Amino acid sequence: MLNNNVFGLIYAGEQNMNLIELASKRAIGALPVGGRYRAIDFIMSNMVNSGVRNVGVIAQKNYHSLMDHLGSGKDWDLNRKNDGLFILPPFDTNENQGSYRGLCDAVKNSMGYIHRTSQQYCILTGSYTVYNTTYNDLLQFHMDNNADITLLYNTESMVHENESRFKDLRLYMNEEGRVVDMEFNSMMPTSTAVGMDIYIVRKDLLEYLVEDAISRGKYDFVADVLVPNLKRLKIFGYEHKGYVARLHSVASYFRMNMDMLQPEAQKDLFHTGHPVYTKIKDEVPVKYGANANVKNSIIANGCIIEGTVENSVLFRSVYVGKGTTIKDSIIMQDSEIYQNCWIEDAILDKQVQVRSGRRLIGSASYPVIIKKGAIV
Repeated sequence: MLNNNVFGLIYAGEQNMNLIELASKRAIGALPVGGRYRAIDFIMSNMVNSGVRNVGVIAQKNYHSLMDHLGSGKDWDLNRKNDGLFILPPFDTNENQGSYRGLCDAVKNSMGYIHRTSQQYCILTGSYTVYNTTYNDLLQFHMDNNADITLLYNTESMVHENESRFKDLRLYMNEEGRVVDMEFNSMMPTSTAVGMDIYIVRKDLLEYLVEDAISRGKYDFVADVLVPNLKRLKIFGYEHKGYVARLHSVASYFRMNMDMLQPEAQKDLFHTGHPVYTKIKDEVPVKYGANANVKNSIIANGCIIEGTVENSVLFRSVYVGKGTTIKDSIIMQDSEIYQNCWIEDAILDKQVQVRSGRRLIGSASYPVIIKKGAIV
């Protein structure tokens, strides 16, 4: 467990048009994943499992569902008298109009919270990366190398085609792990070390770097802080060897949920000894009809299954009618698919109704997306 000398700062204001309808009315960190979780649950749980007891969440747009999900932080044991969970929504000032131009701008707008923290080190992270770890070894590596900034990265040998390079940071390191070069959103990256959008840095250094960048009209943390200071600062990389997913496109979101049906990903995400916490909702168990047929699927509480479900993820309180087949699909909370439908390679957002006899068929790389509350 980390000591009480670290606080967490999660930037949940990322905007990515490649997620289209999925993130049009919610923050990326609020995206439902795995039948009962939100994307931000993994980052929050990593913090808590590392002993971090002071966590700030910087919001920007469409953060109502995110705030509703996090609440007081009770489900992560962060509803405390001292420290705890702090939601940091944007607000108008003479210097800021409530819309951030980059991570530096967002951190600058949260300086009041940062100044009040008593901890010396900051874990600065985004909310669109899904993985399970603790940050103890990362912090120890940071301190052992007397580093100024340490980045967590994973190794990816395969580059998926037709996908966004949203915040794609490639690292080049020497034998000691020190970063000697970076590529940001490169068309043809040659490094397999991919940054996971998480940094450990001393609080006073973070304050200085952000203030210095803002004073020069610079707002991007990677392009305007890390890259120009590669030689001046001691920047190190630390490898995470477990499962990692990045929610930077519809295809990556779809693939990540399908990965959760595989034993290897399940082991890395849910059977590490570090639980993933989420908002608790009391629901009745799943009800299976006499003709129900379910194979290799995640079925959340409250569902009623009277048809066939294969290789799919169903969130809470989904209804599947008689004669209906659902394959390789994601069905979010409170959706209803009536009799004799065929759903394949599709993502149905919350509270979607699919009338009897309808067919929705996409592909794994381009799944059909039905927006929240739609009637098909």
